[in-house]
Amino acid sequence: MRKRLIISFLLIVFFTGTYFAQSNVKDSLITIGINQIYNVKFEKADSTFKTLRDKFPNDPAGIFFLSMIDWWRILLNTTVEKYDDKFLEEIDLIIEKCDSILEKEPNNVDALFFKAGAIGFRGRLRALRFSWFKAADDGRKALPIVEKVMALEPNSNDAIFGLGLYNYYAAILPEKYPILKPIMIFMPSTNKDEGIRQVKRTAEKGRYAKYEAIYFLMLIYFTDENKPFVSYKYSKILTKDFPDNPIFEKWEGRIAAKIGNSLRASEIFKDVLLKGQKKMTGYTDDITKREASYYIADRYWKENKIDSSKIFFEQSLKYSKVIDKGKESGFYINALIYLGMINDVQNNREAAIEYYNRVLDLDKYKQSHQLAEKYLKNPYKK
Repeated sequence: MRKRLIISFLLIVFFTGTYFAQSNVKDSLITIGINQIYNVKFEKADSTFKTLRDKFPNDPAGIFFLSMIDWWRILLNTTVEKYDDKFLEEIDLIIEKCDSILEKEPNNVDALFFKAGAIGFRGRLRALRFSWFKAADDGRKALPIVEKVMALEPNSNDAIFGLGLYNYYAAILPEKYPILKPIMIFMPSTNKDEGIRQVKRTAEKGRYAKYEAIYFLMLIYFTDENKPFVSYKYSKILTKDFPDNPIFEKWEGRIAAKIGNSLRASEIFKDVLLKGQKKMTGYTDDITKREASYYIADRYWKENKIDSSKIFFEQSLKYSKVIDKGKESGFYINALIYLGMINDVQNNREAAIEYYNRVLDLDKYKQSHQLAEKYLKNPYKK
């Protein structure tokens, strides 16, 4: 899963702002629509970008941003593939429209940008669906187009974002994941520090790609740079401006737990469950409920509220049984260990032993076998 997501980062080309200055109406519609997407107001965004498409029928911007609505639908739950075909059809339409413009105007910045963006997003989807070579080929096709855009518009604080991501991930991934070396050998060498500087430039000065840059700085500092406190700073910016975006909210909760702020993590995930009960978009799936239940249970455990902790670990376990296919997740295995410990605390030794044995029947996850064997010999005491 992690390799799949990281490879997709190499393929990202995001939208830029400087190209839209020629029309205040166009600029305004794009700004409104982007904010609606981040606020997960997809129906409103759809209306906004259809207006953009109808007002500027010869411009690829409208259909590009309409496709971004479906991209975010995919992101909300990447295990669901029902939006894939429609998204790929939209991508093909964008590329065709851009090619038609570029036949007459080879240096049309808008057409170059949106073509690169469409290819890049197609690559991201292919990476999500494990189509590695097609994904890598899309990255190869998109990169020189982005470089041409930057040559034509060197002062763009938004367009440089895509190059920043490439420079960072292309520098770090081959050593972390040797499987990628054959793919990267055909790509230009890069510098990760320069990549971070470029992404920060967009986060600080960008207009349309600002929040995407903040999002990726959050991921970079959390997953690769091992600087969770820096990552947390960026996560709070996202949730402050888009409090009902489930992706942003869950990331703040995860990072809060990582830095030891289990109280804040619990508060966030209680809010996540509440929004799920209200049927808010992106909050109702079992994956979200499983994660939220786990972090709430963890906080109750730390507060010595054993009964409440048990209820939520059991909920997390229940969702994991539905979600996990073929290989049990860390959520599942950790919940088993905690439930064993809880039953020991409650003097339910037989139940505790059953949980520990279930852990040993599964593949080892971090220290899972070590802990299970330890508490089988001697009951856990809190």
